[in-house]
Amino acid sequence: MPNPTTLEERLQIIEWSKAGLTDQQIADEIERSIETVRKWRRRGTRLGRQALSPEMGRPKEGALSSFPQALRERLLSWRKAHPGWAPKTLLAELESRSDFVVLPSRSSIARFLEEMDLITRPYEKHSELPALAPPRNAKAPHQLWEMDARGNEKIEGVGTIALVDLNDRYSRARLLSYPCPLEKAQSHPTTEDYKTLLRLAFSGWGLPERIQVDHESVFFDNQSKSPYPSRLHLWLCSLGVELCFTRAHRPTDQAMTERSHQLWYKQVVQGRAFASWSELYEASVGRRDFLNYELPCASLRERPPLVAFPQARHSGRFYHPLSEGELVEVGRVDALLKKGKWFRRASKDLTVCLGGFVYYAKGARKGEQLEIGYDSESRELLFTNESGESIGRKAIKGVSVKELLGEFEAYVGPLSFQMELPLRWTNQGVARLCETMAV
Repeated sequence: MPNPTTLEERLQIIEWSKAGLTDQQIADEIERSIETVRKWRRRGTRLGRQALSPEMGRPKEGALSSFPQALRERLLSWRKAHPGWAPKTLLAELESRSDFVVLPSRSSIARFLEEMDLITRPYEKHSELPALAPPRNAKAPHQLWEMDARGNEKIEGVGTIALVDLNDRYSRARLLSYPCPLEKAQSHPTTEDYKTLLRLAFSGWGLPERIQVDHESVFFDNQSKSPYPSRLHLWLCSLGVELCFTRAHRPTDQAMTERSHQLWYKQVVQGRAFASWSELYEASVGRRDFLNYELPCASLRERPPLVAFPQARHSGRFYHPLSEGELVEVGRVDALLKKGKWFRRASKDLTVCLGGFVYYAKGARKGEQLEIGYDSESRELLFTNESGESIGRKAIKGVSVKELLGEFEAYVGPLSFQMELPLRWTNQGVARLCETMAV
């Protein structure tokens, strides 16, 4: 049975505390837990004797009911005069120009505004994008590729394109400048576009360890406070390629690729006319050998990239689109998602959206913020409500081998990949042994 403290005990806690006794000494004297003593000591010190009343518990009259009426009125007047002032701003105003000794927290001000029908934006919990390993710099060729889009450019005879440049950080090798065709002037490269250019790069250079990109929505849902990996991210993970990100507002993290935008444009596009997209693409691929074998690079002591690092011609991890299914391992995706935690609010239909897929959260309340984890053993999402109670499991969507591969033939178009020799995928290294032998 509960055994609440009396007013006399609470007053005694405050008096002994002022006399210098510790919480543990007071707890031993009144035969209460140290947590109980600490709670009433802090409440009495912060709010005074009124807070020690037996009727005093969680405020019964709403948020901020334990604070002076003048404070609540001041908050209301400020908010009505400045509808754009959020709880953070209101608290800062109280701290800078008020004579109140005790101030409420930002979350308490938010609850107060909500009760007054001055609704604020609901607080969204934050979580980091899951990663298999911490970021690290490249110490050898093909440990880290940089990938970035230059921006949209209208080219006569071709239409609007976005040049997406791909470079090797360590060797400075220019891997590919892919002219991504766009439907509209304001469009951006899609997941399928990036898959196409990466498949082209993988086929010629092999699989890298990591690829560094910026914060575009094609790589993760950048509008969420707890982002979930995109389809492109999960596809790369299944191939054993880590996706890492630049720091926010730090273009210097991709300094080499930022400079390469101008290089590729001047070497391939500027001042030239093309009859078709295929002609532009072939011109880009044809110029690549000159940039890697002939053009001196200042950061490599005026040596071309593949002259300075001949071992950068291939990563050693062989790839071909027709054998991609043999390289995909769903277990890698499970290991990535296992490290993640996401927060989503239940809709009026009690559904949440994660990774572009809709899940029904039975047992949730409308507008409730749910915590979602992942069980890699059962391959199920775990849903927990705001009270910390489990409200069910759902099989995860979008991470089967077929879904990760996508519809390859649908968007390859005029691109062609060299057919592999009629050997098993495990023998591809043997087939390329001649590349490492002196003639």
